[in-house]
Amino acid sequence: MSSLICGSIAYDSIMVFHDRFKNHILPEQIHILNVSFLVPELRREFGGCAGNIAYNLKLLGGEPLIMATVGDDADPYLNRLQALDISTRHVTRVPGTFTAQAFITTDLDDNQITAFHPGAMVHSHLNKVSDTEGVTLGIVSPDGRDGMLEHSRQFAEAGIPFIFDPGQGLPMFNGDELLGCLQLADYCTVNDYEARLLCERTGRSLESLATEVKALIVTLGAEGSQIYTAGQRIDIPCATPASIQDPTGCGDAYRAGLLYGISNGLVWDQTGRLASLMGALKIAHRGGQNHTPSRDAIADAYRQAFGSTLW
Repeated sequence: MSSLICGSIAYDSIMVFHDRFKNHILPEQIHILNVSFLVPELRREFGGCAGNIAYNLKLLGGEPLIMATVGDDADPYLNRLQALDISTRHVTRVPGTFTAQAFITTDLDDNQITAFHPGAMVHSHLNKVSDTEGVTLGIVSPDGRDGMLEHSRQFAEAGIPFIFDPGQGLPMFNGDELLGCLQLADYCTVNDYEARLLCERTGRSLESLATEVKALIVTLGAEGSQIYTAGQRIDIPCATPASIQDPTGCGDAYRAGLLYGISNGLVWDQTGRLASLMGALKIAHRGGQNHTPSRDAIADAYRQAFGSTLW
């Protein structure tokens, strides 16, 4: 059972500034801002929502298919995916573009200044859901605006159930567009901030929006998550991480747990707990794809966290 993951593939260049931005950015001079930060630490990570979700789903033993667009510089990422036995046959290279990438500078107070170049991602609408075979579940995660709208429609036309995961792309859409995607989708997942914005844009409450899908999932960070389904709310506890190193990619790890649970017929309580655990395993490592638990280790961690077996 393959899960088609529509979304971004991106490089994350993460730099650490050994001081505080507030010592160098003067509020009264913000209108003539011209600053430079020395960043002796730099690491480049493999990221992007589709890449991160696929990586975590593979850890769980799932069969991820990535649908994304990349640029001329994508070879290191594609080689990595192939080494991980994650199919790249629906990853389209767009000549003359860069792969999407984020440049993130963090100071000693964990404040961040980020510049994001979408690059090939804006061409995501070139990919078609109908070009795939054997897909039983999908997800539309943050990507090019046109691609997200098109892929939502294409999943529905193909009769393939899918999760609508607008993420940081949510502000690109108006209320009618968001509601339209919800009505096409079978499931929707957002974090607490995105949930508030979703309600504001559509003019409807979470409980009302939940009636448009089989399940509406809201993640709450360290407070766990909530699953609105069949007229009820299921509260999912947060799994305790071994340490807190880096939140980058935790939401994507959570979504991989959702995909696995839905694909394998787990009840919502189990699905939510597995998703929570995947986020906890990720947050203990820097970068979105540097945690490497085996499937057995994930099962053991689930048992320790929740006192029950998963498989």
